[in-house]
Amino acid sequence: MKITQYKSRNGSDQRQIDTLRSLGLRRIGHVVEIDDTPQSRGMVHRVRHLVRVVEEKR
Repeated sequence: MKITQYKSRNGSDQRQIDTLRSLGLRRIGHVVEIDDTPQSRGMVHRVRHLVRVVEEKR
């Protein structure tokens, strides 16, 4: 999965900020590629209003 942060984390609570950091996202426009696991899906769900997800077919 490729995840892009497209909105600012300003105004987010600490749990959402920590989740973004755990995903490896640092700034708007930053793209990271992570494995598609239930844990990563849960983290993405928590910050779904701040990120965009592109799933790659394998």
